[in-house]
Parts: sequence; C-alpha cells; structure tokens
Amino acid sequence: MELIPVYFGVLVIASFLCLYRINHGPTVPDRAVGIDILGVVVVGFSALLTLSTGQDFYISVGLTWILLNFIGTLALAKFLEGRGFDE
Repeated sequence: MELIPVYFGVLVIASFLCLYRINHGPTVPDRAVGIDILGVVVVGFSALLTLSTGQDFYISVGLTWILLNFIGTLALAKFLEGRGFDE
C-alpha cells in the first residue's frame, strides 16, 4: 500500500505524455491511439482509487469508461476508414 502514491505519479506522467501525443500527433490515428491510451490510464486511476479507498464504486466507473472508450475507438476507426456506422 505504500507504493500507491508512486503509481499515481507514474499515471500522472503517463497522462501528460498521452495529452502531448493527442495535441502534437502528426496524424489522426496517432491522436486516436493517444486518446485510447488515456482511457486506459483513467482506468488505472480508478483501480488505484479502489485499492486506496476500498470502495467498489470507482472500479465500476473504470469499467464503464473503458467500455465507452472501446466503442468510441471502433466508431472513430470506421469513420476514418470512410465507412458508415451501419456497415
């Protein structure tokens, strides 16, 4: 439990690196990958909050976030491919 602040620091650094990739990504797929990784970092934050507080609510938020992130990534991939959402 004493390593949880270290993990929070690592996740903060990872989120800043993802935000840099989203802001300065040379192509749209690079930015999409940055957004996808940022979603995984948010789930990491929620997992650490669950461990530190002992409340299950945070992990439910993380699971919901990652499911919405996955659906958004699929929708963006179909959009970038030029196909409609019903194909």
